[in-house]
Amino acid sequence: MKTLLPYLVILCCWPWWSHAQHRLTLPQVQQQAAAQLPLLKRKALAAETAKTQTANLNNNFLPQLSVNAQASWQSDVTALQVGNIPGFPKIDPLSKDQYRATLDVNQLIYDGGINRRQKEMTHLQQLLREEEVNVALQQLKERINNLYLNVLLIDEQQQQLNILFKDIAAGIAKVKAQVEYGTAFRSNLALMEAEQLKAQQRRIELQNDREGLLSVLALYTGQTIAADAVLEAPEVPAMVSANDISRPELQLYQLQDSLYQLQATTVTNKLQPRISAFANAGYGRPGLNMLKNEFAPFATTGIRLSWNLSNFYNKNNDKIQAAINRKDIQAQQENFMQQTTAQLRQQQSAISKLQALIGTDNQIIALKKQVKEAAKAQLENGVITASDYLREVNAEDQARQALALHQLQLVQALLNYSTTAGK
Repeated sequence: MKTLLPYLVILCCWPWWSHAQHRLTLPQVQQQAAAQLPLLKRKALAAETAKTQTANLNNNFLPQLSVNAQASWQSDVTALQVGNIPGFPKIDPLSKDQYRATLDVNQLIYDGGINRRQKEMTHLQQLLREEEVNVALQQLKERINNLYLNVLLIDEQQQQLNILFKDIAAGIAKVKAQVEYGTAFRSNLALMEAEQLKAQQRRIELQNDREGLLSVLALYTGQTIAADAVLEAPEVPAMVSANDISRPELQLYQLQDSLYQLQATTVTNKLQPRISAFANAGYGRPGLNMLKNEFAPFATTGIRLSWNLSNFYNKNNDKIQAAINRKDIQAQQENFMQQTTAQLRQQQSAISKLQALIGTDNQIIALKKQVKEAAKAQLENGVITASDYLREVNAEDQARQALALHQLQLVQALLNYSTTAGK
C-alpha cells in the first residue's frame, strides 16, 4: 500500500483552491445519497405493513360476532294431527311466515398453528423487503463511488494541465525573444500559442465535465454542491480474501429460503382440524320449541370441530413445490457466489497490474522530464524548433496523465473490490 501514498497526498492537496471552500468526503456523500434513496421509504412501509397484518392475525383469536336476521315464507309446515284428546293440550300448526334474528359468537380455540405460521411469514416478508432496500443501497454505493472518483480524476487532470500551461508559457517566452532577435520564425510562436489555446479548451472541457458530475452527485445527495467544492481523496480500504463475501444479496437469498421452508411447514398445519366454541342468542317465530307458534327468545352454545379433508389432495404437490422453490433459490445463490468470486479475482488481477504500472509510470515521467528540460535548453539555443519542444512537452504531459489515471484507477479498483465483497 506504500505505492498509494504519493498520489493520495496529491489528491488531498489542491493548491488552486482556497482552504475556505466546502470540502466533501466519500463516506459523507455516500451517507447523504443513502438518506435520499426513494426506496428507503420501503423499510418504514414494510414495518407498518407487518404491524398491520400481525394485528389482523391477532384478531383471529378474538370473538367473532355477527348479527343475522331472516324472514321467510314456506308453502307447507309440519303439523301434528292429534285431534281433541282429553287432557292433551291443543297444538296449533306453525305459521308459514317465519322470522328469526340472532347474534352469533364464534371463538377460535385451535387452528392447527396456521395463525402462528402466518405471523412468522409476515415477519419474514418484512425482512425481505428491508433486505431488498439494502441491495439497492449497495448498488447506489457503487454508483456514488464511480461519480466521486471521476471528479477526483478530473481534478488531477486539471493539476497536470496547470503544469502543461507553465511549460507552454515558458516556451512562448523563449520563442518570443527569438522572434524579436530574428533567430526564429513567427510561425513557431503561432504554433506555441495554438497549443496554448488547445490546452485552454481542455481546461474548459474538464471544468464542464466536473460540474456535470457534481450536479449528478447533488441529485443523489439532495444537497447543493458548489462548482468549486473540494472532494477529498478517500481512504483506501484493506483488501480481504476473495472468499470473505458479506453482500446483502446473500442475506436476501437466506430469507427467501427461510420463507419457502416455512411454506412447507404450513402445508402440514393446513391438515390439522380447527376447534372453536360458538354461541348464539336470538328472537323469532318459532323459537327452539317447534310446537309453539309464537315469538320467543332462544340461545344455544357448544363446541365445533371442522376438518377440511380436501387439503390432503394437494399435500404432496405443495411440499414438492416448496422444495423446488428452495432448490431454485440455492441455485441462484450459488450462481451469485460464483460470479462474485470471479469478479473479485479479476479485480485482484487489475489491482496488481495497476500497482506495477504506477511503478513504471514514475520512471517514465522522470525520463520524459529530463528529455523536456534538454529540449527547453535546445529551444533556447535555437537547436530545435517549437514543434520539437512541444512534442517533448506533450510527451511528459501524457506520461503524467497516465500516472494520474492509473493512480485513480487503483483507488477505484480497491474501492470496487471492497464494495464487491460487501465491506
